[in-house]
Amino acid sequence: MPTLPATMIAIEITAPGGPEVLKQTIRPVPTPAAGEVLIEVVAAGINRPDIMQRQGAYPPPPGASDIPGLEVAGTVVAIGLGVHHTKIGDQVCALVTGGGYATYCPAPELQCLPVPKGFSMVEAAALPENFFTVWHNVFERGALKAGESVLIHGGSSGIGTTAIQLAKAFGAQAIFATAGSRDKCHACEKLGATSGIDYKHEDFVKVIKDATSGRGVDVILDMVGGDYIQRNISALAVEGRLVYIAFLRGPQTEINLMPLMLKRGWLTGSTLRARPVEQKGAIAAALRRQVWPLLDQGKVKPQIYRVFPLTEASEAHRLMESSAHIGKIVLAV
Repeated sequence: MPTLPATMIAIEITAPGGPEVLKQTIRPVPTPAAGEVLIEVVAAGINRPDIMQRQGAYPPPPGASDIPGLEVAGTVVAIGLGVHHTKIGDQVCALVTGGGYATYCPAPELQCLPVPKGFSMVEAAALPENFFTVWHNVFERGALKAGESVLIHGGSSGIGTTAIQLAKAFGAQAIFATAGSRDKCHACEKLGATSGIDYKHEDFVKVIKDATSGRGVDVILDMVGGDYIQRNISALAVEGRLVYIAFLRGPQTEINLMPLMLKRGWLTGSTLRARPVEQKGAIAAALRRQVWPLLDQGKVKPQIYRVFPLTEASEAHRLMESSAHIGKIVLAV
């Protein structure tokens, strides 16, 4: 077993606020608990929940690290009791409940996945949060099947670029994606979207109804909420599934549920962070079976927009808040 230092560099949230509240600090190196491994972090992904946590709107679940960061990639340097399949020296990426913006991070073994063939650690760090979220919500909750159609809101985001590629890989017949500019729409189309919809200049409900001869789409993945909820219901096909993963425009609005009833539609959603390790482990196992072969073969790849050093986490947050990016922003540790 490698000799580990007593302390590590981490980025902490000194108080709720803007990107400037992210500061470098020194913390003790964590000890992996039962069922956990300790990862020497090479790269960590940036996600919207990190922004919300920094603003004070998304506290970590009880027992989770207060250090932000929900996904990491690196090398296993220590293992806790009851770890059976992961060895010291294994290169992994992992979904974590916090602690990613640091040089060492513990992770449940069940939430670790191997670094795909030919992937850099930066690319591997861009996988867990988006792939867990998209697989569970689009394919498990949304039950997207080959030959069906899907609308992906925020198509140029990390989630969106992942959802487009996986929908295409699993045989979706029509893939619509909303984005905030023509350039972003083109980026979505390059990844496999049938049609990118510029939400600032086009009405996605009308575009979809015109493109589907009034039928609508089978699955919608939304992180916008607010006034999109009713519009999404309008864009659903009969037996369609509307899946929520976030609410950038707020979780509350007044909606008319009659169209959903008439279409026999489903309105569902989920969060990931606070769920038990066993549930996240089940998603990881499904990803390993169904999606990791596509990554190993190079058929699906995370879209990396920019890489920042760990010490520039505040700049990475500023970029994410600007929404200028297409794909993932990653910290190199």
